[in-house]
Amino acid sequence: MFVIIGFVVVLAMVFGGFIWAGGKFDIILKALPAEMVMILGGSIGGLVMSTDGRGLGNIGKALGSVFKGPHWKPDDYKDLLCLMFLLVKTIRSKGVVAVEAHIENPEESKIFGHFPNILADHHVLDFICDYIRMMTMNFEDPMQMEDAMNADIERHHKEEHLTHHMLSEMAQGLPAVGIVAAVLGIVKTMSKINAPVEVLGSMIGGALVGTFLGIFLSYLFMGPIAQRFDAILQEDAQFYEIIKLIVVANLNGNAPQISVEIGRRNCPSHCMPSFLELEEAIAELPPDL
Repeated sequence: MFVIIGFVVVLAMVFGGFIWAGGKFDIILKALPAEMVMILGGSIGGLVMSTDGRGLGNIGKALGSVFKGPHWKPDDYKDLLCLMFLLVKTIRSKGVVAVEAHIENPEESKIFGHFPNILADHHVLDFICDYIRMMTMNFEDPMQMEDAMNADIERHHKEEHLTHHMLSEMAQGLPAVGIVAAVLGIVKTMSKINAPVEVLGSMIGGALVGTFLGIFLSYLFMGPIAQRFDAILQEDAQFYEIIKLIVVANLNGNAPQISVEIGRRNCPSHCMPSFLELEEAIAELPPDL
């Protein structure tokens, strides 16, 4: 929503100021279709050369997430804390063997089934199950577990940021592509150097539209979109950090309530449930989970 509002403001301020200054849209509108084909078409073609089908699919998902916002909402953070509380409580009270059935087949687990949004995300689900499974295999050194989870999070973070890198590179390259379009416009103008001044002025103005579009699309459209996507990635990555903190806290011998409280304190501020809200959510969990 804010992306759309921001872009409307950009259009209104830039072109409103242009009209206020006495500018005419005739030259821009005449040159716009061809310049857009050259600039956007060239940039997209370069993007296709730099990646593969999977990368292009990820770009589509990234643009969707920019408009939808972070994947995880405040209720999801509360659900994650409740889920991790149930898992570490089961481990502490009944031993690691008691959670094997839940992590081996989470789709049929009463614990995981109570949190459908987390169950539907196979990346987070695998992350939780894999490291709880390692605990059942006597991998219980807190420092080694933290190192392993950090390496896993860093790998996932790098893979997710490949898409952000491609969008950033496209944004940075747009001004140069705009210059390419402008140079081609000048070449076209030079071929008609004997035309009247009015005609030459119109052709030069049309060529400069390419430079304008390249800079405009870079700094006022693709650049902000890439920055917004990076912020979303950073926030969603915190979901994994919370899981890591709770697992490591549990391995350090903390009670389930303390382990989950450590995780709660590391939720993004606008998604963090209060201490009382989390207590109430845990108290409301069905007793048979």
